[in-house]
Amino acid sequence: MSTIGILGSGRVATGLANKLAIAGHDIVIGTRNVDAVNWTGSPVTIADYESAARRAEIIINATPGDGAVERLGALSAALTDKILVDVSNSHSPSGSEHSLAERLQAALPATRVVKTLNTMFFTVMTDPHSLRVPPTVFLSGTDTSAKAVVTTLLTDLGWPAEWIEDLGDITTARGTEALMLLVPSLIRNRGFVPFALTVAA
Repeated sequence: MSTIGILGSGRVATGLANKLAIAGHDIVIGTRNVDAVNWTGSPVTIADYESAARRAEIIINATPGDGAVERLGALSAALTDKILVDVSNSHSPSGSEHSLAERLQAALPATRVVKTLNTMFFTVMTDPHSLRVPPTVFLSGTDTSAKAVVTTLLTDLGWPAEWIEDLGDITTARGTEALMLLVPSLIRNRGFVPFALTVAA
């Protein structure tokens, strides 16, 4: 099993941390304020951002997408030669034609960025079978070996292989990140309930 650093301590981060810890991974939660984290789930280590990034082989960015490039760019040395799994979305226009994942990859050229799990309600990330219709989880990343590692993590989170769709290189994250344009309308119509994007074929 792997040592996984999860940057963030909100609902997304804690849900992923607990499920991956149950699957047998060594989890380090990276947070701005170590003393403020009240952890009650499976055994994990709590550390600051940089310590979590340095200790882990795989890092999951579960911090808010707005400001992620600056936040993770400051950790470039600690993220060198690591896999960065970006599950975040930006809520504010960046003024760039590129996705957040592309901008993270450009800011971290020595890091292998993979975008995934950003097209669903946070509870579905760790419980995909909770929906009536099988959801789809997408992968975007230029490094195929990194995507293979992330595919294994998705399996540990409960995603069957046939529900995983590899879209291609990191530029394909533009499409999945654009789902954020739909989310306010979905929540207004359906309420704050689990949902995910599904490919029906």
